[in-house]
Amino acid sequence: MSEELQLHLNRREFFSYLSVGWITFTAACAGMASLAFRFSYPNVNFEPEMEFLAGKTSDYEEGVDERWKNGFGVWMVKVEGKLFALSNICTHLGCIPNWLPAELKFKCPCHGSGYYMTGVNFEGPAPRPLERYAISITTEGLIKVDKTKIYRSEKGQWDHPSSFIPV
Repeated sequence: MSEELQLHLNRREFFSYLSVGWITFTAACAGMASLAFRFSYPNVNFEPEMEFLAGKTSDYEEGVDERWKNGFGVWMVKVEGKLFALSNICTHLGCIPNWLPAELKFKCPCHGSGYYMTGVNFEGPAPRPLERYAISITTEGLIKVDKTKIYRSEKGQWDHPSSFIPV
């Protein structure tokens, strides 16, 4: 006959091993959950700066300047003796319209909203014109755009002295 190896545990030892097992399992699950939670948040902030310097007024010709579109989300527009900073976010669903110089309009690729050079909507589902940002001249003579201050046409704010620079 062969002898079987039997493990004899008393009640106290059994519950001790059971407790250690459950604590280990819970710690492993909590660690995996914390790793999954951390993985869901990016390490980098991709939002553009809310204030930036945009050169001098003499740097801008009549029309739309797109040099700040990708980096700061702003078009600089010089028209009818005014220079203003126009948001590049469509007021319909937040897509980024394209400037079409041949047609002198902004056209949203998502749902077809169209805006004049001034930012006023004239076609498509956009419910209101594009927004303008606060713009001023620093003591050094540079243009400062402040995206924390927004001016909306439908509220009559486009005539506010901070929404444009006379040129």
